[in-house]
Amino acid sequence: MNVENKTIVITGGGQGLGRAIAVNLAEQGAKLALIDLDAELLQETVTLVEQAGSSAKPYIANVTIESDVEAVFEQINRDFEGFDGLVNNAGILRDGMLLKEKDGEIVKKMSLAQFQSVIDVNLTGVFLCGREAAAHMVNNKRKGVIVNMSSIARNGNMGQTNYAASKAGVVAMTVTWARELGRYGIRVGAIAPGVIRTAMTDAMKPEMRERLEKMKPVGRLGEASEIAHTVKYIFENEFFTGRVVEIDGGLAM
Repeated sequence: MNVENKTIVITGGGQGLGRAIAVNLAEQGAKLALIDLDAELLQETVTLVEQAGSSAKPYIANVTIESDVEAVFEQINRDFEGFDGLVNNAGILRDGMLLKEKDGEIVKKMSLAQFQSVIDVNLTGVFLCGREAAAHMVNNKRKGVIVNMSSIARNGNMGQTNYAASKAGVVAMTVTWARELGRYGIRVGAIAPGVIRTAMTDAMKPEMRERLEKMKPVGRLGEASEIAHTVKYIFENEFFTGRVVEIDGGLAM
């Protein structure tokens, strides 16, 4: 799919990867519908999209609430008279060990709330947004692309029971949707980033960041622009569906 003059929905579009993806797609001529909970950050992204030569509309919605998701996709569908793609990017971290032991006693356990909050955003949110996007594409008889954001942590990572489980689920849904939706001309792919340079990694202690960089064969952290480039690839490659692309600098080998 050539994204020029196409309408693409991005969740978590207010900052970070969502913002980088929005700006990159805008540079290719796409029109954007941006979903987030932070109106101020959304407006900043809209301004950047306009500076890149395209247009965007901001939408406030909580991707974990079914009624919010149904309403916002209905509104986007009306505002743009249909849309052509979705980037399921919204996600959170609530890291912690499953158990903590001291002197032979369990002193702390990951709470159900800590586990469930990540599942709600990273998995249920992806499900709800993917379902609604696909429903509108099918009703509009409009071919499209759904890109889900996973992570190399989907294979399991210490301190990330909740996050790893959610990102593994995203890949499973991606493969399932690709098989179910292909008959309607809808392709579905996933991206599994490694450690990407963000405000959070910039704030790390230098020794911790250096250790992360040395773990990667390329010797550095990833850039948000490199994830955005992969989103563009999935949209453009008509033979790509039901697969996950690992963009991790060779870390998961």
